[in-house]
Amino acid sequence: MPKQFEYPEIFSFAPFFTIQPVLATREKQMGLWRELILSYHTSLKIKTLRVHDCPLWKNKEIGRELNSEAINTIMEDFVESGHGEWEDQTKTRCRILWRKPEQLASDIYDWADTNGFINSVCTVYELHSGEDINGMSFEGADEELLRRALLILEKQGKCTMFKGETSEEDGIKFF
Repeated sequence: MPKQFEYPEIFSFAPFFTIQPVLATREKQMGLWRELILSYHTSLKIKTLRVHDCPLWKNKEIGRELNSEAINTIMEDFVESGHGEWEDQTKTRCRILWRKPEQLASDIYDWADTNGFINSVCTVYELHSGEDINGMSFEGADEELLRRALLILEKQGKCTMFKGETSEEDGIKFF
């Protein structure tokens, strides 16, 4: 049975679907949109937002829908906040960064420390699909994002990466 998403109360507030003219109110509104986009995509494990096909832009129950200018404003703010990256030049697909690479790096290292992987080896596959990562922020994460987080750890001297026969078999040794 597919997981259902529970929309926050603000989603039923009609003015939420109109970009607010007062700067302080608009900043709060953009923060609420960032939270909604992140929680929706994270809870449903969706890695890419298709801008023109996103169910968040419309609430049929209250008869409200964002116009294209509002969608563009929200998406630009979302990307500028570091929680998304455009996948194409035309800005029709946005990769959702469930966690920023720096946050993932910290989460991965905490996991490695807690689970006894310091001075031992695991694979990239184990990091995104292994049995030991249930409920972790990086479970099911996009491999490219995981690798960016691992590069941060490597630069900090907390791990080293080495090539396996396939990209999923690439290894990581934590220090």
